[in-house]
Amino acid sequence: MDGKSPRPLLIVALAISAAIAVWGIIDPQQLGSLAASAVTSQFDSRGWFIMLEASGLLFVALYLAFSRFGSIRLGPEGSEPEFSTPAWIAMLFAAGMGVGLLFYGTAEPLTHFDELKQFSPAPQAAAHALFVTYLNWGFHAWAIYAMVGLIIAYFAFRRQRTLLLSAPLTDALGETRWTLAAGWLFDLLSIVAIAVGLAGSLAMGVFQVQTGLAGLLGITDPGTLTLPVFVAMCIAFIIPLRRDLGEGMAKLSNTAMLIAIGLMVYLLILGPTSYLMNGIVSGFGRYLFGVLPAGFSTAEFFDQEVVDWFQSWTLNYMIWWLAWSPFVGIFIARISRGRTIREFLAGVIIAPTLFSILWFGVFGGLGVFDALRQDGALSIVNRENLDATTFALLERFPLDSLTRAATVIAAFLFVVTSVVSAGFTLAVIGTGGNEDPSPRIRTIWGAILGALGLAMVFVGDIGLVRSIIALSATAFVFIVPVLVLCLLRRLRQETYI
Repeated sequence: MDGKSPRPLLIVALAISAAIAVWGIIDPQQLGSLAASAVTSQFDSRGWFIMLEASGLLFVALYLAFSRFGSIRLGPEGSEPEFSTPAWIAMLFAAGMGVGLLFYGTAEPLTHFDELKQFSPAPQAAAHALFVTYLNWGFHAWAIYAMVGLIIAYFAFRRQRTLLLSAPLTDALGETRWTLAAGWLFDLLSIVAIAVGLAGSLAMGVFQVQTGLAGLLGITDPGTLTLPVFVAMCIAFIIPLRRDLGEGMAKLSNTAMLIAIGLMVYLLILGPTSYLMNGIVSGFGRYLFGVLPAGFSTAEFFDQEVVDWFQSWTLNYMIWWLAWSPFVGIFIARISRGRTIREFLAGVIIAPTLFSILWFGVFGGLGVFDALRQDGALSIVNRENLDATTFALLERFPLDSLTRAATVIAAFLFVVTSVVSAGFTLAVIGTGGNEDPSPRIRTIWGAILGALGLAMVFVGDIGLVRSIIALSATAFVFIVPVLVLCLLRRLRQETYI
C-alpha cells in the first residue's frame, strides 16, 4: 500500500466528510441525537473495554520506556531532533488539548463537585472532583497519544515507511490482500476521526470565544457573534496552513502557551496562593498513588445517575482521546524524528500531564474555593452555561478586561494551531504519507475542516458535539491494539539495542 495511489481513499473520505457536514448543517439536532444514542449503547456494552485499553496503553508505554527498547532512536542511528525540546513540547501540547483546558479549566471540576457532593461531604467531594479531572486529562490521555504517535514515528522513521496508520500493519504482517484492505480501512477511518474530532474542537473554540467577546463588548446575546468568530478563525488558520510547518506552528503554539501560562501564574499569585498550592500538592499525591487503580474503574455498582456521569465524562474522554489520536499521533510523530523511544514517551506523557495538574489545580482550585469558602456563584454560572465559567472566574480578579481578552486570544490561537496541525495531518494521509505536503493540499483540507466545524457549530450543544466525536472514534477502540501488536512484533526483531 504505502499510500502510492491515494485517490480512491480521498474520494471516499471526502464523500463521508461532506455527508456529515451536510447532515449537520441541514438537521444538526438529528445528527447529535443519533450520535448520543449510538455512543450510549457503545458505552453500556463496551465501557469496560475502553477503560481496559486506556490503562493497557499506559502500562505498555511504561514497559517500553524502562525496557531495553527505550534507547532505540526514531530514525537512523545518529539522527538529531528537528526541534528544540521546549518548542517540541509546546507544539505537541498545543495541538493535543489547548482549547479544552481553557474551556474546562474551572467548569469541569465544578461539574464533578456538584455531582459528588450528593454522596459525600463537600471537602471530600472537592478533592475527588479534582482527582477525576486529573484522571481525565492526565497520564491515560497522553499515553493514548504517545503510543499512537510512537507507533507511527517508529515505522515512518526507523522502518522507512509512511506516516500512515496502514504502515505498521503492512510492514509487520506483510503486504497481503487482507493487510492491504485493512490498512486502507485504517487510513480511511483515521481521516474521518481526525476531521470530525477537530470539527468538534473548532466548535468548542467558537462557543468560548464568542462568549468572551460578548462579555468584553457588552453584547447580551453571544450568538450574534457566532458567524463573525467562525469566519475569523477560518481566515486565521488558512494563513499558517500555507506556510512552513515549523515556522507557522511553532510561533502560534508558543504564543498560545505563553498566554496560558501567564494566566495561570497570574491567578495563582493574586488568588489564595497557599490554598491553591496546598490543593495542588495534595491533589498530585492522591492522583499519583491512585491513578493506576482508577484507570480500571467502571462505576459498575452505582445507580444510573452515577453511571451517566461516569460515561459522560471519564469514558467520553477516553474515547475522545482515541478520536484525536490519529491526528495528534501523526503530528507529534512528524515533529519527533531523531528522539529515542524513552525520550519520546517521557516528553509526550509526563510534561503535559504535569502542566494539566498545575492548570486544573489553579483554575479548578479557584472554583472549589468559591464553592467551599465563598458564595458559590461560579457553580451557578457553571450549571447555566459552561462557556461562561472561565470568564466569570476572571471577572473576580483585577484587570479582568485584560485577562478575559487574553483568554479569548489564547482560545483563538489554540483552535488555529489545532486546525493547522489537523490540516497538515490530513494532507499527509491524503498524499500517501508525504511528510511535506504542498500548501495547496493543506489548504483544501483546512477548508473541509471549516465546513465540518460549521456543522458542529449548528449542532449547538457541546454534549451532543462530544457524542459525535466519540462516535467517530469507535473503530479506534479496536484498531489501536492491533497497531500496538505490530510495534511489539517489530521491536523484538531489532538488532540494535
